[in-house]
Order: sequence, then C-alpha cells, then structure tokens
Amino acid sequence: MDEHHLHILWTNADPTVFDKMVLMYAVNSLIHGWWEKVTVILWGDTAALAVHDPSVKERITLAMEQGVQFSACITCARELGVEDALREMGLEVISWGPPLTELIKSRTPLLTV
Repeated sequence: MDEHHLHILWTNADPTVFDKMVLMYAVNSLIHGWWEKVTVILWGDTAALAVHDPSVKERITLAMEQGVQFSACITCARELGVEDALREMGLEVISWGPPLTELIKSRTPLLTV
C-alpha cells in the first residue's frame, strides 16, 4: 500500500466536475505537498471528454506538466474510439480492472468522482 500516492477515479464526464474537483484537487495536491504522487484514472465517458473537449484536453496537458499522472481504462477507450488519441496526448492506457481491484483491497487512497 502506498499511502503517499492518491488515485482519483474519474467517472463523471461533466466538464465542471473535472475543472472544479478532479483537476483542482489533483494539481493543488502536488503543489501544496498534500500527496507525493497523484494519478487520475479516466473511466467511461471521461476518456471521450478528454479527447473531444479542447479545454479539458489542454488542462490535462497542463496538469501533466505539473506532475499529475493520467491513465485511462483501455476497454472504455477502445469502445469509445479514443485509445489512439489518448496515447497521443501522452496518457497511459491500460486494463484497469485488476489494478483498481488491488487498490481497493489494499486500501490505498482512492477518491472516486
């Protein structure tokens, strides 16, 4: 268990939720030292939002420059037709089922939005 690594499971594809919760908390967590490492997991339609909304796409790039890591569910990305675009943005795209299960079982810090 890595108690210094926060994972944010981002499932709500509302751009305001992304901006005012997911992104704001992820970036500020690193800037202020609340967490040593932050990974945002894109699940469901958030993968399509990341690719198709120019503002969200730009803000993800800026957050990555601040040290926030982004990783997407490969099944969601494939089914939504955005796998290649996410990889081109520099996001990791993997099968998240087993790792998410391990995070939950190990009680690693996980915020679900």
